[in-house]
Amino acid sequence: MREVLTFTIDPADAKDFDDALSFAEQEDGTLQVGVHIADVTHYVKPGSQVDNEAYERGTSTYLVDRVLPMLPEELCNDLCSLRPHEDKLCMSVIFSMKPDATVLKHKLCRTVIRSDARLNYDDAQSIIEHSAVSHQPSDVSIQNSDVAHAILRLNEMALRLRAARLAKGALAVEQDEMRFILDETGHPTDIYFEHPNEAHHLIEEFMLLANRTVAEAVGSRPFVYRVHDKPNEEKLADLSDFKHRMGDKALPSVVEMLTIRAMAKAVYSTKNIGHYGLRFDYYTHFTSPIRRYPDMIVHRLVSKYILTGKGDTWPQEVLENMCVHLSDMEQLAQQAERDSIKHFQALWMQDHLGEELDGHISGVTEFGLFVQLDESRCEGLVHVAKICPGDYMMLDEKNYRLIAAESGTTYTMGDAVRVRVVRADAEKNQIDFELVEG
Repeated sequence: MREVLTFTIDPADAKDFDDALSFAEQEDGTLQVGVHIADVTHYVKPGSQVDNEAYERGTSTYLVDRVLPMLPEELCNDLCSLRPHEDKLCMSVIFSMKPDATVLKHKLCRTVIRSDARLNYDDAQSIIEHSAVSHQPSDVSIQNSDVAHAILRLNEMALRLRAARLAKGALAVEQDEMRFILDETGHPTDIYFEHPNEAHHLIEEFMLLANRTVAEAVGSRPFVYRVHDKPNEEKLADLSDFKHRMGDKALPSVVEMLTIRAMAKAVYSTKNIGHYGLRFDYYTHFTSPIRRYPDMIVHRLVSKYILTGKGDTWPQEVLENMCVHLSDMEQLAQQAERDSIKHFQALWMQDHLGEELDGHISGVTEFGLFVQLDESRCEGLVHVAKICPGDYMMLDEKNYRLIAAESGTTYTMGDAVRVRVVRADAEKNQIDFELVEG
């Protein structure tokens, strides 16, 4: 695959590139699209010290100010990273597709690739956006017009793949990613947000396609699936009632948050129940073996089942125990990432004590109201004792609101409020507000 046009698209600050796309137009009008994933298991052997440590960690953890990698840096950023103009070993899914994104056939194989270009999402988005006006790539740093052409063709296909998923009822909940700018001491000096764009969707759709294809190809043999159960029907009904009652007042961010809360958690399992959120009957994680251990297991199983057809695999009960551990480690990593964000939010708010700021109620509990600030989106608590002093507050959990027993004053999730910052404790990751009258 060294001679086929290949490139990576990643965040601007990424150091490990574990996936790449290749693109070629065939004489018969079909398109060859390759999804190439770093062949980590070529270097990390089962039972080795590196493998055992990676399994215990389960995943890389991305904190605000640092990354706790699953694998040693020499593997993440050097040997396995699909850096441009270097020969790299990959596990690949090569698709033969129509321009309308219909898959005609596919092949799973080991490859050696040589990436022609390393783009970040802004580079790719610039090409996509400028093409809508002039059909010419806009970013002068991308000198290879073939890369720009490939991105435009792949984006057209990704839009079709995404539309087909959404038409089947797949969820389209997208949340902005909060980012912090830190000074030389590690203190936050600014907050900004990254929202998924078409460049993100381009990569996402082809990674989803590869993951689904691999899961379908395995058949009935013991395997590690990424599964997502059906949501809690009662919570969905409450959400529907809330949206109907609130009408235009229902903030999209609040609706998205409540939708996520109604969903089951996606986990790893040998028992395939499909993926509700994606509307896939078969799904796995294959595309990020540098940062997720389940992907390494999948690579090994694909090698045994499809690429070589040799060797025994783990018994299903062993795989299931591994799935439980890896799901648990994923949850721990996600909690650590959330705690890291809360910690830096509290540090940020320490510079804003006493300020009055606008926000919206983002949560209601028996002990108070959670308020998310409109500008920084930092979240803090207004304690129940400070809402209506001397009045008893009743929680109406089904309708997401607190009601003052005597005055009847009601505070509902999504309501606009003005608050004053009264405390920010970075050690406890807590921010306290009080309501500003009027």
